[in-house]
Amino acid sequence: MSCSSSLIDISDPLVLDTSVLINLHASKNGERILMAIPNDVVVSEIVAGELEHETSRRNGELGFLHALVTGGIVTLTTMTDAEYEIFRELTSTSSSLDDGEAATIAIAAARHFLPVIDERRGRIRASALMKARSPAWSLDIFRHQIVIAVLGDQPAVEALYLALRDGRMRIPLESGDGVIALVGMERSRDCTCLPGYRDRFFGSHTKSTEAETTAAETTAVANLGTSG
Repeated sequence: MSCSSSLIDISDPLVLDTSVLINLHASKNGERILMAIPNDVVVSEIVAGELEHETSRRNGELGFLHALVTGGIVTLTTMTDAEYEIFRELTSTSSSLDDGEAATIAIAAARHFLPVIDERRGRIRASALMKARSPAWSLDIFRHQIVIAVLGDQPAVEALYLALRDGRMRIPLESGDGVIALVGMERSRDCTCLPGYRDRFFGSHTKSTEAETTAAETTAVANLGTSG
């Protein structure tokens, strides 16, 4: 995908994984973003429970989710018995998922909603389970045309940058160049979650340094031979 959103023609409710909420909170515009998109938004109570720890309380992530629920922007939901069966399967196999991812996928699969998941393993399991469709990315929400129209071009880019820098938002490999073009090369250096980060920003420098070191060592050896 490019930096455009795959959600523009999708009206299904979205089920958000924990990392997506963290990205939205980090963007400083999460409430406005979720209010802008036309889709209903659902969060599993298990995902909410994953924010019930001291770090999320202290940095405001838990309060952010509570505000979304209180404001009617997000609906908390409990899994049905059938969804628990899917959940148990996803958390008990050799390539098991964490509870939040598993709950997100189970609800989406059973209710024909669209999960929003960024982690590779979760996306693979969701795609295999739902067969006909792939889960959305956080990036699909941030680059939704309506979100950009509501926030404005530059504030939307700023929200994306903060989600990358502070939320460590994962994006598709094929979107790396497009995201860097939006955010700018210098600010992209702050976003260590970008795909291929080391190769993009340090690979050429490392190679040139190694080449210079090798050349210097060769010269030194040659000089030693001459002086002998």
